[in-house]
Amino acid sequence: MAASVGLVPGVAQAGPVTPGAAGAHGVTAPGVDLNKVAASNFTTFKSPAERTVQSSSGAKGKAGGGKADASAQTEGTAATQPTAGLTAKGLSARGISLDVAVTSDPGTALSVNVAWGDGTSVTFGANGPTNSTETHTYAEIGAYTIKVTLSDGSGERAVNELAIATPGSDFTPYTPTRLLDTRDGTGAPQGKVAPYGTTRVKISGNGGIPAGVTAVVLNVTATNTTSGGHITAFPEGSERPTTSNVNFSAGQTVPNLVIVPVNKNGYVDLYNGGWESVDLIADITGYFTRTSSSGYTPLAPSRFLDTREGQGQVAGQGTIGVQITGKGSIPYGATAVALNVTVTNPREDGHLTVFPSGGSVPITSNLNFRGGQTVANSVIVPVGPDGSVNIRNGAWKGTDVIVDVVGYYSKDSQGAYLPFLPERLLDTRDPADWKWGPLGGQGYIYMPLSSTRPTNTAYVLNTTATNTRGDGYLTVSPDPNSLSDYDNDRAIWPTPPNSSNLNWKKGDTVPNLVQAGMGYNGIVDYWNRGWDDIDLVVDIFGVYQTN
Repeated sequence: MAASVGLVPGVAQAGPVTPGAAGAHGVTAPGVDLNKVAASNFTTFKSPAERTVQSSSGAKGKAGGGKADASAQTEGTAATQPTAGLTAKGLSARGISLDVAVTSDPGTALSVNVAWGDGTSVTFGANGPTNSTETHTYAEIGAYTIKVTLSDGSGERAVNELAIATPGSDFTPYTPTRLLDTRDGTGAPQGKVAPYGTTRVKISGNGGIPAGVTAVVLNVTATNTTSGGHITAFPEGSERPTTSNVNFSAGQTVPNLVIVPVNKNGYVDLYNGGWESVDLIADITGYFTRTSSSGYTPLAPSRFLDTREGQGQVAGQGTIGVQITGKGSIPYGATAVALNVTVTNPREDGHLTVFPSGGSVPITSNLNFRGGQTVANSVIVPVGPDGSVNIRNGAWKGTDVIVDVVGYYSKDSQGAYLPFLPERLLDTRDPADWKWGPLGGQGYIYMPLSSTRPTNTAYVLNTTATNTRGDGYLTVSPDPNSLSDYDNDRAIWPTPPNSSNLNWKKGDTVPNLVQAGMGYNGIVDYWNRGWDDIDLVVDIFGVYQTN
């Protein structure tokens, strides 16, 4: 990975932070080449020396072999026209490096000015043939034209230009809209997706979605399942990863939020990894492009709603509003919010729909549940004009609803997104990469993702609990300890927040997307809040960066 994306440090084992039998262990990303998975963002842009445009005024000033030339030419030999070859490549969400290859006669003194296209520039000197690498960080995501000008004492001699785009992407909220439903033929031929088969979803150019989308936020639901299996989302035309986004058993309807890269043609693929055919649904709530829009600000998980605490259940076919802006650390003007929404104590089967206030209820869904079930799902949803979102209970009887806020998007937020090709960071079932075995009850695993890269403010992860020996729930949160604290046996036992990312019953396999904020130390904790062992799988899908 580019240097400013950051590598995961080596394995560390906690020393004194073991008040319970579960203890705590650190984890790295064994076998993951993050340079490779991030490489698709770092396009190389080139403008060869042959594209250099000579200045007529500069050439005229040199004609005739005047007596003041710094590099005295042999009589009768014409001076070489200077050129500049340009090669740019991304370093981070907003950062690029520019290689400038100046060709000129030996001893020719030139001033080289690099105008970055954002109103800033840098100048350096070249004395004869010169190679120089300059780096720059843009304040805003977008497309820019870099202009390199070669000058000497007589004025401008030559110019070359290079059009580039920043590697990172900003977020644009989109009214929740159904793009795919194989049950009725929306977005694809009607009919289930065959076992080990793939269906594609059109993103760019679909409805009001523009061309040039780099990644998309989808709520993917598997339904009408007749066997166990999983769904994998990935950009069309790329190699299918070994990771999974949705896991299901026979008879289940299971949703999960995904943030998936989009190929240049504007499509993503959904692969059915089950033994039997399955219906698939995909609802969009936003997309990322390399144009300035809304950045991301992660927050420590904070509970904004719990209807069990005096408010009472959301009635069947009822709607409840949740104020988002102006509450906690979320500013007025936030365009979208990242939530973890949990249904508990439902009195019958149903679904929840989360949507911006001030609009009609869309036909989309975010959570599907059965009577008596506790189920959670990540939600990214636009914020309404009054700064709130609505949650509708699609069942005919009441249910309790819990809403935890984990971050927000706004014009002033600096976190730009770099999608990765999905890679597995942790699988406690695999002794080759993880020697500690299952994650014990009330224990945690700490993962130092950005301990030396403070500009990596959040990672997009998919967490899956499997082989669950009892009921419980998972909490993902920043660690108050530094990596140095763990390495030097100074770490304290953290206090997990009063929030949950996924819930399970004994024997379940449950996934959920997590936008994990890095806090002050770049370490994220995975807490087993149940009393029995579980296996934990963690896959990485992208990073938010502020530089």
